Amino acid sequence: MAVVTDPQPPAPTGPAASSDGGRRRVIAMAVWGVAFVVAWLAIGLPTDPAYAFVWIWAATIAWNSSRPWRSHLAFARDWVPVVLLLAVYNLSRGFADNGATPHAYELIVADRVMFGWATGGQVPTVWLQEHLYRPEVHWWDVAVSWVYFSHFVVALAAAAVLWLRNRSRWAAYMRRFGFLCAAGLVTYFLYPAAPPWWAAQNGLLTEVARISTRGWKAFGMHGAGNLLNAGQIASNPVAAMPSLHTAWALFVVLFFLRATRKRWWPLLLAYPLAMTFTLVYSGEHYVIDVLVGWAYVGLTFLVVGLAERWWAARRARRRPAGAEEAVAAVPEQAGEPAAAEPARR
Repeated sequence: MAVVTDPQPPAPTGPAASSDGGRRRVIAMAVWGVAFVVAWLAIGLPTDPAYAFVWIWAATIAWNSSRPWRSHLAFARDWVPVVLLLAVYNLSRGFADNGATPHAYELIVADRVMFGWATGGQVPTVWLQEHLYRPEVHWWDVAVSWVYFSHFVVALAAAAVLWLRNRSRWAAYMRRFGFLCAAGLVTYFLYPAAPPWWAAQNGLLTEVARISTRGWKAFGMHGAGNLLNAGQIASNPVAAMPSLHTAWALFVVLFFLRATRKRWWPLLLAYPLAMTFTLVYSGEHYVIDVLVGWAYVGLTFLVVGLAERWWAARRARRRPAGAEEAVAAVPEQAGEPAAAEPARR
């Protein structure tokens, strides 16, 4: 499916950054990195949207520390609505079940129908834990914990890079991201569904351990998942359909895929697959949750892309006669081709 993106910004033609500016950036980022690790070990990884925003904003300030403060405040101005929407999204998920019994049996049946032939009639989560889960922590448990954590930062970090490089692409990214979150939230209310670990606790499956954060213990980082574990306890346990964990992972990859060299595509596409394995193995989601989440990503790009084209055509119809020709003629009068310079913010 085609991804609507804006033209890439031209290569900078100004003077190269001074060595003093480069050293300043290195020092600022080193300070940020040390502060992040200290906070991570003392408080936990930034899985809360507001807390994650603080660290992302601090990283942009450190990276562009030579810029005036009005530039850094503009970042906060643009991002505050995003953080508020994510906070409302997290809070509203807790009311999705409205006291009703969540759906679980049909999800179990769907996974057994799709994969029972290869798993001896078990859902993939039970089969994977029977073959891979042990009391001691293995390397794949460590990988699972880091992949699971990446859900909380990758989408926002990618958006921060876009904001720094091309604000119009950032806006296109956020429109799709917002639509995807809204579509998932509506589904949580219409179809509250429980994950495998919940089904096991209620006797619908054999024992399933919720093990998405156990990998950090291998390094003695027992506090690394404090915020994440607290969020899991407080979050709505019946917001499993669709899986926005894999939806966000696939969304980020697809948005940047066409702007990436094809030799890197397998590496990029491995990320949503790794997230899928992580969620199924750790007891957080069924495979059917993942597939529906991927379908929502395709729907997001289709609907938002069509809406953007409709809005652009509507604005073009409202443009006064002759205005388009006059705008197109300005670059030519300045001695530049009309499409040489994309819009900047």
